[in-house]
Amino acid sequence: MNHPPSPPGDTKLVRRTTVDLVLDALRQQILSGHLRPGAPLRQEALADELGVSRIPVREAIRRLEAEGLVAVHAHRGAYVCGISAGDVVETFELRLQIEPWLFGEAIRAGGGGRLDAARAALEATRHADAADWGRVNWRLHEALYLPARRDLAMNVLRQLHDRGDRYLRFQVVNVPLRQQAHAEHLELIEHAEKGDIKGAVDALRAHIKVALEQVVDVVAELTQAAPAK
Repeated sequence: MNHPPSPPGDTKLVRRTTVDLVLDALRQQILSGHLRPGAPLRQEALADELGVSRIPVREAIRRLEAEGLVAVHAHRGAYVCGISAGDVVETFELRLQIEPWLFGEAIRAGGGGRLDAARAALEATRHADAADWGRVNWRLHEALYLPARRDLAMNVLRQLHDRGDRYLRFQVVNVPLRQQAHAEHLELIEHAEKGDIKGAVDALRAHIKVALEQVVDVVAELTQAAPAK
């Protein structure tokens, strides 16, 4: 039996459900600012807009609540979660206190064994969508810091990255970030490979400060306008 030739590249088919498609559409609208902080999510209107029934919309809203993008209140329905520039600044300032020290300790301890994992995560950032960006970004940073063997600091830092995940997704959607982030992450890995602690720490501080400035700008823009009706 003859089979048609396979298309070039990756031939694996990924079947996406209606819920997945609705989830992606609503997430994109939230992260891009089309649905602004505080905007109500009315299931019937969203179903009409997206051309689906209310059932996948209801499930998508439930998943967005789990992601921290939506709040659901028993008597008021679902709303896009609010965002706070103050929360962003505090999160990133804590990162600035912890991460450069951890990175320096990791290089001092001989962090080369984890650099392959960091490079793999770096490659994954090229293809990660906004929903996965925070997870992949954490994998990269985690690989850089784990050789320090500072478990308490890593647990605190993991919580900070989880808290900042939503803001990183705003950054990815609203800023032409990928090439810049790739270059900055590559620079971190190269400093670690050379054992250049000062260069690594300085580059990491600059990397976190740039991300902070970008996210604060995005949050300010998103919070200027009144919630969508």
